[in-house]
Amino acid sequence: QVQLVESGGGLVQPGGSLRLSCATSTSRLSFITSTMAWYRQAPGKQRELVASITGDGTTNYADSVKGRFTISRDNAKTTMYLQMNTLTPEDTAVYYCHARTIMVPRGDYWGQGTQVTVSS
Repeated sequence: QVQLVESGGGLVQPGGSLRLSCATSTSRLSFITSTMAWYRQAPGKQRELVASITGDGTTNYADSVKGRFTISRDNAKTTMYLQMNTLTPEDTAVYYCHARTIMVPRGDYWGQGTQVTVSS
């Protein structure tokens, strides 16, 4: 089983920034071929895809965060990041790390989430 642990969430004022991290237990060999993603879920709303990044570095962003958020990965550390700038109250949610691996152990894995609250 691949373990994913998010960190970096917290309380920030509107217009502020946070950097989320997702540390994985997978091997570097598996991590470099995995697709990683950040999802978020606000109270009363469905979980939505925020951003994704493939093993070769191709990124995809939800329209609501384009230009404000940046997803990245460090293959040596088997860690994914989400730099969040110009945060608004609408960004308040639990943010989840997701990994889709094609190397053993293959599968889809989720972290437990980290709370991001944007409020004055």
